[in-house]
Amino acid sequence: MSTVSATTTRRIDAPADQVLAALADYTGTRPRLLPGQFSDYEVLSGGHGPGTQVRWKLHATKKRVRDVLADVSATDKHGLVEKDRNSSLVTTWRVEADGPDAAEVVVTHQWQGAGGVGGFFERTFAPRGLDRIYGELLDNLAVDVAR
Repeated sequence: MSTVSATTTRRIDAPADQVLAALADYTGTRPRLLPGQFSDYEVLSGGHGPGTQVRWKLHATKKRVRDVLADVSATDKHGLVEKDRNSSLVTTWRVEADGPDAAEVVVTHQWQGAGGVGGFFERTFAPRGLDRIYGELLDNLAVDVAR
């Protein structure tokens, strides 16, 4: 097994604190941002930032569906961490100011991948798929915070 990592980055034209607040709003904003690859989204406890527990299904491909049960914590004042109880997946959201009215958002996924040939394909194709999916989520975020 080896660690697999995927990172997606976007510049968002909104203040960093506003962008982070939108990402941390698991009951209101977050469901609006989710592209079609997400289903069965549900907040189980909390709802805003650290202490939230949320579940969803991520349809990475037609055949690969990941059932995520995430516990949310904070990295510091600039980020969130979602740790999946059902796997080794850890998703880290970082929001840094890029001037007074813009932010850079970096979302990184890490997990212990499969070994062998399956692991090779996972390390090759999973990061591209996640970049596409989370790129769409970040595009939706940019539109949402511009309202």
